[in-house]
Amino acid sequence: MQVSGRKRGWTIAASVIAAVVLAVGLALFKPWLLFVDVRVDEQLPTVAASAEPSQPPASKDPSPSTAPTERAPTEAPARPVQLAQGTLISHEHATTGTVRIIRQPDGTRLLTLENLDTSNGPDVHVWLSAADVVEGTAGWFTAGSADYFDLGLMKGNQGNQVYAIPADVDLSKYRSVDLWCVQFSVSFGAAQLAT
Repeated sequence: MQVSGRKRGWTIAASVIAAVVLAVGLALFKPWLLFVDVRVDEQLPTVAASAEPSQPPASKDPSPSTAPTERAPTEAPARPVQLAQGTLISHEHATTGTVRIIRQPDGTRLLTLENLDTSNGPDVHVWLSAADVVEGTAGWFTAGSADYFDLGLMKGNQGNQVYAIPADVDLSKYRSVDLWCVQFSVSFGAAQLAT
């Protein structure tokens, strides 16, 4: 009688421990996110063809007021200008899309994710990274060992998204954009930036 009571006690304890482990595992890994897509389609800025502001036409008869050293300051373009772009490659999860850094006419800067398609996951952030993009499994962790600026949680795993880049961020320090899972310290995908 006592043996079966102990056995039942151990069975109940093992069941409780298994339930706690399962609950913690589900809370950490959130496996259902792999089967749920979140589509975000924000309005993307229309980009001008060149990053250089338009120059006024040169005068055929320079006078002191129109000499190159006396030229009036050029005006900023009336449309957003692309400063850099890149194509997302897959790391730990299949990832596609285009990344652009855009300067607005008022001087503010934006990062856009266009036609993004990746897996949904827990705690995935959009990083400006000082690391170069490395293809394959060797690139899964490179962004985690470099300087980065966190633009915030990825808004969705599909569609078009826009992220503000604060004015004090020095873009010359960052070579790539990384979709970084903070919880598991791994890259979902990344794009090398080129001007």
